[in-house]
Amino acid sequence: MISGQDKEGKTIVADPLDPAHDRNAFRFGFTPQAEIWNGRLAMIGFIAYLLWDLAGYSVVRDVLNIVAGSGFPR
Repeated sequence: MISGQDKEGKTIVADPLDPAHDRNAFRFGFTPQAEIWNGRLAMIGFIAYLLWDLAGYSVVRDVLNIVAGSGFPR
C-alpha cells in the first residue's frame, strides 16, 4: 500500500492491488499490470514456438542434435 496526504491534510491510501485500478493498463516498472502483460507476451511466444515446431522448424531439436555429436541436421 502507498499512503500520503492531499492538500487538505487528509491521509490518502492507494492500494495497487485494488480492483478499481485498470489491470489492463500498460504501465512500466514493477507493477501488477506490467507482470500481467509480461505473462501474456510469454504465453504468445510459447504458443508461437510450439506452432513453429509443429511446422518442422525446431530450433531446440537441431541444437540438441549438434550437441549430441550427430553432426549438422540434413
